[in-house]
Amino acid sequence: MQNVLITGGTGLIGSTFIERFHAKYRFWVLTRQRTAADRLFSHSEHVTLIHDLNALDNLDDFDIVINLAGEPIAEKRWSVKQKRKICQSRWELTHELSQKINDSNSPPTVFISGSAIGYYGRQNSNTIDEECAHCYNEFSHRLCQTWEQKARLCDDVTRVCLLRTGIVLDAEHGALKKMLLPYKMGFGGRFASGSQYMSWIHIDDMVRGIDFLINNDQCRGAYNLTAPNAKSNRAFSRTLANVLNRPNFTTMPAFMLKLMFGEMADLFLFGQNVYPKRLLDAGFKFTYSDLEPALASLVKK
Repeated sequence: MQNVLITGGTGLIGSTFIERFHAKYRFWVLTRQRTAADRLFSHSEHVTLIHDLNALDNLDDFDIVINLAGEPIAEKRWSVKQKRKICQSRWELTHELSQKINDSNSPPTVFISGSAIGYYGRQNSNTIDEECAHCYNEFSHRLCQTWEQKARLCDDVTRVCLLRTGIVLDAEHGALKKMLLPYKMGFGGRFASGSQYMSWIHIDDMVRGIDFLINNDQCRGAYNLTAPNAKSNRAFSRTLANVLNRPNFTTMPAFMLKLMFGEMADLFLFGQNVYPKRLLDAGFKFTYSDLEPALASLVKK
């Protein structure tokens, strides 16, 4: 059984990965969320909690490092202080992990490090993949660009895979959970024009994708963790309403989103039509390539 050091293990992706693959890997969870970690993992014999990375001189004892930690990007209004917190929570830990890997005599064989499709910045409706050469220079791009650069610092000694993640769909956590209540109450609808694209991925495919990258030695570099069929916000809203058998007539105007969220409203008003070319080329098979069956599987659960 391989030893995995994972950060962000109490979050949606990390906790689901541990739950799904606890019989395959032995996990050491680096976390400052002591209460949440104890609640999730206190009864698991395959999970050990670590509360300070400095307790480890190097990472010789680990076969795999998975780095998913970071201040939630859409939980609070983007003040200068909050933007700094979002950045530093990712950059500092990723830099420390890369340094620990470089200092190891027998480094982990693979470093899976988080990123996001925000790397590309706002885009038009054209389909883009990992070779996109024109990234819009805004906060999300700068955040992800530096985040990835920190992870690549150990590229000479271990295989580095970067997860450019889209909207992860799960009925009990994240964006979809927040959308379900207003839709069930009959207040579902698009944001502004609804033409902006939403690149999504089912939580099952997300954790399977990470496992795929771990176990395929030819995989390195950036990978889009998004389903092959992105949808416009208008189409996403219509599909969700159909699955829930609810109306879909409400529109949230752009000015209202900007009043409510400030700069963070850009996350709702602009998007990217992202295609997972490198993941598909490597042989990964999506369970949920299309939105309607993905949403139906989650809502029924």
